[in-house]
Amino acid sequence: MGRYGKFSEQTYRNHFVNESFDWFSFNEHLVKEHLPGTRKAIAVDPSYIPKSGKKTPWLGYFWSGCAGEYKRGLEIMGIGVLDVDNRECMTLGSVQSPDTKTLDNMDKSLVDWYAGYLVSRREQIHRISNIVVADAFFSKSTFITPMCDNGFHIISRFRNDAVLFYPTAEKPTGRRGLASSWSSASGTASSTLGSRTASPPTSGSWRSTSTHRLLPSISPRLPAKGLEYHISSPHASR
Repeated sequence: MGRYGKFSEQTYRNHFVNESFDWFSFNEHLVKEHLPGTRKAIAVDPSYIPKSGKKTPWLGYFWSGCAGEYKRGLEIMGIGVLDVDNRECMTLGSVQSPDTKTLDNMDKSLVDWYAGYLVSRREQIHRISNIVVADAFFSKSTFITPMCDNGFHIISRFRNDAVLFYPTAEKPTGRRGLASSWSSASGTASSTLGSRTASPPTSGSWRSTSTHRLLPSISPRLPAKGLEYHISSPHASR
């Protein structure tokens, strides 16, 4: 605004510092005006911002994809709107991620907080699209399940350390103990899906990617490689 508007950056800052301005709705209006495509999706991606000092709120250690490690600074979660037809993207909103101490006081993980914020904005987001695109870090049950429960459809991919299982086709043996519901692992997500060598034995028998077993909760935001997959419901075919 300072670059293209008639006033300086300081003027805009002073105007908005003590007033409640709904930037989310403002950006929503711009998106509807400048992204005319019929196929849209919501993209979410946290970004690390270097910051020194000790007085900045929510200053902590966050994952830096460029550095490949956790670094001291700030993090914002950017929310964008993808126009597939016109191959354009515009920012819908951004929010600062809380630090570890704040999350501990809230009894939440960072993934829980990401999902909670998007769910809190679901009415505004749904007016644009209910499809959310995210990277492999978000392929966790603590993110997928609440998002799908609130009407979102997730497009993401497996982590390369995820393990896939087939439902067992064996009949109960009558022996004591709980029978296994799943057969042996068919391979990791990267080896099985990437090579496309394994396929479900029958239609609809592949285990849902939104269940807990396929979404291991591993805390570091490590980069992952693998084939993209689509999660349409937390109760998908099992």
